[in-house]
Amino acid sequence: MYKPVIISDSNKKSLKIKSFLVKNLKNLLSKSQVVIVIGGDGFMLKILKKNKNSLKSFYGINSGNYGFLMNKFSPKYTIKNFSKAKMITIYPLELIVKNNQGLKKKSIAINEVSILRQSRQAASLSIKSGTKIIIKELISDGVLVSTPAGSTAYNLSVHGPILSLNSKKLSISPISAFRPRRWKGKIINDKSIVRIHNLNPKKRPISAVADNLEFRNAKNVTIKTNKKIKFNLLYDSNRSLQKKIKIEQIRRETS
Repeated sequence: MYKPVIISDSNKKSLKIKSFLVKNLKNLLSKSQVVIVIGGDGFMLKILKKNKNSLKSFYGINSGNYGFLMNKFSPKYTIKNFSKAKMITIYPLELIVKNNQGLKKKSIAINEVSILRQSRQAASLSIKSGTKIIIKELISDGVLVSTPAGSTAYNLSVHGPILSLNSKKLSISPISAFRPRRWKGKIINDKSIVRIHNLNPKKRPISAVADNLEFRNAKNVTIKTNKKIKFNLLYDSNRSLQKKIKIEQIRRETS
């Protein structure tokens, strides 16, 4: 008999849910390749990145605020929902940052890569998709490159498009664009390689952030989908990630 591994955040609410599951999952036959993660979206992202080479599936239970990547906890239904959960697979972005000193750093981002101004000066950026110039110069607070799974997170807050999970697209969205003021961004194929160049690194420094991991003084940034890494997420059949994204799309259309 195998019991799923349970990883919990350290807050009181998470620990209480963990205690409940430990007691009530003891008689449940389960695949040994399942990890239950209790916390918020940020905690789930942290656990997924730590297990980026794992073949396990991850079932999130929300004890935070919004919990878009998580399932809702219910003492009455969680055990039943967990046993019937459906799996979806998502792929992260790979970020390569070259700073002003020529040093390279790498990371992955499950939701988005954020390019942000690092001072009071607005960022001055050029953006390419492959060899095609998307925009010669963007003066703004920054820009986001978002996955479909992350399109309802920070990307939605900056009025970027909501992408369906099966869209095979990425979203490029400006953050407070000053020039050109009316540029709304672009949707590109997820096979594209995005290259962002800081046009004025001395006067207008920027940082590159992979979800919540920051690299400062970025000069050149390369972003692409990494199909060699995949994350298998489990969702309650009535609250799948696809359905959550669809709900957000409807909310935007009717607001």
